[in-house]
Amino acid sequence: MVLMFFARLPMTMTGVTLTLYVVSGLGRGYGAAGIVGAASTLGMAVGAPVIGRMIDRYGLRPVVAACGISTTAFWAAVPHLPYGALVVCALPAGVLSVPAGSLARQVLTALVAAGQRRAAYSLDTILVEASFMIGPAAGIAAISQLSATFTMTGIGTIFGATALLIFALNPPIRNEDELAPAKTTRPPLRSWLTGKLLATLLIAAGTLFCLVGTEVATLAALRAHDDIGWTGLVIAVMCAASMLGGIVHGAVRKSLPQGVLMLLLAVLVIPVGLATQPWWLLMLVLIPTNLLCAPTLAATTETVSALAPPAVRGEAMGLQDASTRIGLAAGSPVVGFAIDHSSPAWGFAAAGLGGLALAGLGLAWSLRGSSARVPALAAAVRARR
Repeated sequence: MVLMFFARLPMTMTGVTLTLYVVSGLGRGYGAAGIVGAASTLGMAVGAPVIGRMIDRYGLRPVVAACGISTTAFWAAVPHLPYGALVVCALPAGVLSVPAGSLARQVLTALVAAGQRRAAYSLDTILVEASFMIGPAAGIAAISQLSATFTMTGIGTIFGATALLIFALNPPIRNEDELAPAKTTRPPLRSWLTGKLLATLLIAAGTLFCLVGTEVATLAALRAHDDIGWTGLVIAVMCAASMLGGIVHGAVRKSLPQGVLMLLLAVLVIPVGLATQPWWLLMLVLIPTNLLCAPTLAATTETVSALAPPAVRGEAMGLQDASTRIGLAAGSPVVGFAIDHSSPAWGFAAAGLGGLALAGLGLAWSLRGSSARVPALAAAVRARR
């Protein structure tokens, strides 16, 4: 868990540093910055299930080695690329990025007994929030006080170093009871990629749409009022609220389901735009929605791990990463477009409404699947009689 904390740390720096580099360094708008972020996250969405499947098939080490080399090379090249080349290179670089998030969840599932996984996933999500308290603030400080070349190269170096440590440690991806015997065939995709799992992934996409949109709108609101220096503190308070919510989620006997948590998260962020000034008021009104951030993410992992067979866990965790990356890829340009053509206040509304729409689709799909199973169950009972 400590290793995965540091492996995720550079990932938390990438969003804000790329945004500030494109806006300030290249002189583009927030929408243009969102396109670069969208290309990278879309690449991650495409590559995550493929990389997960490769880990299931070939093991951890060869996959992490290839991803570590490609990620380091991309971030070292970022400050030397014009805007068009940056957009083009961001997509394949995202495909071959280090799968720190899905790998951490896969390793935790292998190391922790089923009855304790909700607490473990909550603790993992809390550590993710701790990395978000450090990473964005460090990235903003580095690119503001030093240079883009130093910052981007440093991010690539951290990616490479943590990939090397993961390669050396080689943590297990399945426990002893789940090791597949030789010549065992993989379960077919349709046998485990059920409607319930697809609904879970759709709700996860809505969660990240809302979260990244909130982050972009917060950054824009602070910059619009010349309060950019308070960004680190605001993000730290947001992360602390999420950590508190994660502690409660992992400690209680029974928590709210993933869908309900997501709906509450999205609804609470919509009115934030009514209180963007002064900066400390914006920070306070962001606390309620962030209390639900870590619980929603932990509940997503718990659901995916319960629905996916061990033999395809890497691919399933990759699909979870893909769904969240799709939410990220959609959220950045959509909210950036809303900000560019109106104000940061409307960015918060766009983040909440977009996440609410995706979560609503997922819940509707889940309810439809449940209702479809009722007639089938009744038919089975009649057949037995």
